[in-house]
Amino acid sequence: MSQDPSKPLRSASVTAGPNRAAARSYLRAAGLEDADFARPLIAVVNTWTSVTPCNMHLGDLAEHVRRGVRESGGVPVDFNTIVVTDGIAMGTPGMKASLISREVIADSIELAVQGHQLDGVVCIVGCDKTIPAAAMALARMDLPGCVLYGGTIMPGRAYGQEISIQEVFEAIGAHGAGALSDEGLRQVEKAACPGAGACGGQFTANTMAMALTAMGLSPMGANDVPATHADKPRQAERCGRLAVELTQAGVNARRFITPASLRNAALAVSASGGSTNAVLHLTAIAAEAGVAFGAEDCNAACEAAPIICDLKPGGRYLAHHLFEAGGTGLVMNRLMTAGLAIDAPTVSGRSLFEEAAEAKERAGQAVIRTFADPVLARGSYAVIYGNIAPDGAVIKLAGHNTAHFEGPARVFDGEEAAFEAVQQGAIDEGDVIVIRYEGPKGGPGMREMLQVTAALKGRGMQSVALITDGRFSGASYGFVAGHVSPEAAAGGPLALLRDGDIVRIDVAARSIDTSADLRGRRATAPERPAPQGVFAKYAALVSSAAQGAVTIPNPPPAQTRAASFREAS
Repeated sequence: MSQDPSKPLRSASVTAGPNRAAARSYLRAAGLEDADFARPLIAVVNTWTSVTPCNMHLGDLAEHVRRGVRESGGVPVDFNTIVVTDGIAMGTPGMKASLISREVIADSIELAVQGHQLDGVVCIVGCDKTIPAAAMALARMDLPGCVLYGGTIMPGRAYGQEISIQEVFEAIGAHGAGALSDEGLRQVEKAACPGAGACGGQFTANTMAMALTAMGLSPMGANDVPATHADKPRQAERCGRLAVELTQAGVNARRFITPASLRNAALAVSASGGSTNAVLHLTAIAAEAGVAFGAEDCNAACEAAPIICDLKPGGRYLAHHLFEAGGTGLVMNRLMTAGLAIDAPTVSGRSLFEEAAEAKERAGQAVIRTFADPVLARGSYAVIYGNIAPDGAVIKLAGHNTAHFEGPARVFDGEEAAFEAVQQGAIDEGDVIVIRYEGPKGGPGMREMLQVTAALKGRGMQSVALITDGRFSGASYGFVAGHVSPEAAAGGPLALLRDGDIVRIDVAARSIDTSADLRGRRATAPERPAPQGVFAKYAALVSSAAQGAVTIPNPPPAQTRAASFREAS
């Protein structure tokens, strides 16, 4: 990437000329010198916090990013934004803050970068919502920059085997069923998270880290490196250098956020058995960039790309095994060789196919299979429609072979009541658990239902479906459908379901329906305290999950095939 000398630095608006003497005075106090005012000012956006292993090492990683910026002729300018840790908040009222934090993070990055007229951006991210939020901010501002993921955690060990946080949530269910002692639960709890890094399976963080690499916003290989691996600092320096090079060349973020690159990201999600949250996040990133891409595009990617990665939650391996086997580069190589991926530019300056062609596969690895011998002959999820979800729902397909489910509804107005019913043994095989008023507006905040799905698994229940207008953690698996739209709080038909109504889900037909006559029913919303503060602001602004649950004005319409279903319901 070569510099365009004819284009002045954006930061000159605050650093150049006699009228900016006051601004320079502040900057001099912060350590800048005369020569620095002619160099690119690069935002080093950190999501460091001491509350979670996902992000607790990012403060140290930032020093290596800064070194890369300086060595390439830029000036690093640090600031921090927030993080809400899903694994800590899960199953509590705090989880309502998780998806809301995605918007706040994107907003805060935009405000700090725009407020100081910085030239380029490196976002250092960890826990789930920080990753799409960084991409959304870059898409919104359309400035040069890249995203560095802090990396996966290494596995814990308990009872002679590797474990992740997934096993802790499932142990809670086993403990509730009386199948695991207090001491057994304590041993799993103490062992699962041995140090720094984000959740170890192909849960939402690792899914979105792979998606941003496939999209070209993260350099190939950087996000795969585990948090505590010796090569992580080198990757951080690389990202600092790339941010300066992109800034000098005038290569902005939207060059890497296109229909083709978003499709590549969706293909990678499907092939890796990734999180259903990717549908929400890719739709949101596209909306911020003004690109037409949504749930139907994600579904098309899943129909094209079967699951070839044997990764948890439904498989056997963890993200560090993927890294050792060949990483995202090998996944993209498989997609390229199969004629599924589309060549596109990346922040490294090389094309996606150039990067993928150099993937190195470890001899004998069993983590990443081929499309001729997939782990599952279908993709990671499907988008389904019907008189329960006229604007769609997302059903997780990784980790099971179920294609059809029919059973009586067990309806709960909120996650806590459903979890209590599971723990008390009040759910029977064949039931369809319905958790509603947990959508973007109704929560507000669209909580994840991992505590419920993990409790079902921990109790050994094999034939229970779950549908919700909330979300699912990437660590959830089973026959579960989330993002039901319109949500109950927005007048969606989910609000009209009653205990005992027969619910039918057919994956092949992409349908979710009830035989109950909903037309004469009236919904009764649960009595809850009115949301306050940022929760009230979010509830007032947020769009449907089918539109990515974004808060920008006039988001693109939901990309659905829903008109006939809406008329029928």
